[in-house]
Amino acid sequence: MYIPNYFKVDNFDEISSFVQKNSFGTVVTTEQGKPIATHLPMQLAKKGDDYFITGHLSYGNPQWKTFDTSDEVLVMFQGPHAYISSSWYEGENVPTWNYQSVHVYGEVSILDKEELKEDLTMLLQKYEKHREEPVLWDRLSHSMLEKQLNGIVGFKIKIQEIQAAYKLSQNRNKKDYFNIIDKLNEEEDFNSHRIAEVMSKRNS
Repeated sequence: MYIPNYFKVDNFDEISSFVQKNSFGTVVTTEQGKPIATHLPMQLAKKGDDYFITGHLSYGNPQWKTFDTSDEVLVMFQGPHAYISSSWYEGENVPTWNYQSVHVYGEVSILDKEELKEDLTMLLQKYEKHREEPVLWDRLSHSMLEKQLNGIVGFKIKIQEIQAAYKLSQNRNKKDYFNIIDKLNEEEDFNSHRIAEVMSKRNS
């Protein structure tokens, strides 16, 4: 991913937090030279000294069959993004787009059944524990769980490289920067408000 120095992020804790908050990502592999992708929720896990991206695909999704022939896979996580009008600057310029994006490269392998159970248990815990009647692993019937396990393929990607870009108008002067935040908050779309919030927090 092309990342000008202004927008490059190297802090792993910050990137880790971003991935956990924006965990619906895209897995990209190749099949006979053609890129293929699947959009799905994933998790960031640590085992020993290594970090992994974990998730699962439907058994009917042929992409998992490319894992054996893929030396390296790409996972992309996208945060909020918004159009930035150059009319918000002091001087003449052209419009642009602000965004947050993380690319993860690594070696992929298939989870065994026990690893898949563990991963699904953590996934349900993450998204269900705060609900009044949470759907947790140990509350589902054995027959239901076995049926679902037979219909999916779990995977783990050992992280080998991370590229993170937060393009948040860091290259603008202070007056432009705060004016962009104000203008974004006046926009009607949710993403503009989210980018404004991120920009405000990073400045503070």
